[in-house]
Amino acid sequence: MPGCAFVDGQYVAPEEAKISIFDWGFLHSDATYDVAHVWQGKFFRLGDHIERFFASMARLRLDPGKTRDEVRAVMHECVRRSGLREAYVEVLCTRGLPAPGSRDPRSCTNRFMAFAIPFVWIADPQKQARGVDLHVSDVQRIAPASVDPRTKNYHWLDMVGALFQAYEHGAETAVLVDGAGNITEGPGFNVFALVDGELITPAAGVLEGISRRTVIELARANGMAVREALLPVASLRRAEEVFLSSTGGGVIGISRVDGVPVAGRAAGIFGPVTQRLQAAYWGLHEDARYVETVSYD
Repeated sequence: MPGCAFVDGQYVAPEEAKISIFDWGFLHSDATYDVAHVWQGKFFRLGDHIERFFASMARLRLDPGKTRDEVRAVMHECVRRSGLREAYVEVLCTRGLPAPGSRDPRSCTNRFMAFAIPFVWIADPQKQARGVDLHVSDVQRIAPASVDPRTKNYHWLDMVGALFQAYEHGAETAVLVDGAGNITEGPGFNVFALVDGELITPAAGVLEGISRRTVIELARANGMAVREALLPVASLRRAEEVFLSSTGGGVIGISRVDGVPVAGRAAGIFGPVTQRLQAAYWGLHEDARYVETVSYD
């Protein structure tokens, strides 16, 4: 596979990047990570991703002994060595291996790794053009009191179960609900719905995505009413527009929710808010305030 990885202080081919099966990141999903993307040779909002990565590590009491500048340098170097102009760049920190016979996480030596591979789409451009079919799963998202979704994590068994439900219903992806029946998030994305002229995105039980933040900022800058609030399933189903936000594709329009066309529109026809925010999101990739150019010397 094209790309480059950083493991144990060395840059290696992605297929050579390995960890021990005894690392608690593997055995217990005791790890955190973050993903930034490179588009046309430029990182997008890299500083924000690095800040969130360090905040996640702090919440989990992980410390791999890297500074922010060192993490940034590794991410740039993975992309530079890979030669990729459009890339998916992940950094991760695992708990590591404990002392022999110990179950004390304090005895573990935390590990830092990174990799750059070709850009990964939540929905490829062809699917985005016709719109994604979304299934509202009855699988409940892990409660935030148990696993804080603000800390990016690999606890995805609920999402995997919801995806299988979606496939069984002929849909392409799924969004999960909380214990009260409100919309939360899906595998790798946040949800937005235009309800009674107001743009709403779930306020709780979700990862506070960098793409989500970008959409909120863009909407407010364009004079749109946007609110972080509870989003009942019934409100999602009657919304005038529905879209997803993700590092893996930006603003992604939804054509159908549970098999029903959003606002009665045909596949591939999206409302004006979705279209405006899609264009604005990709337009920011040319804004020097948000991008860092990779040096491919």
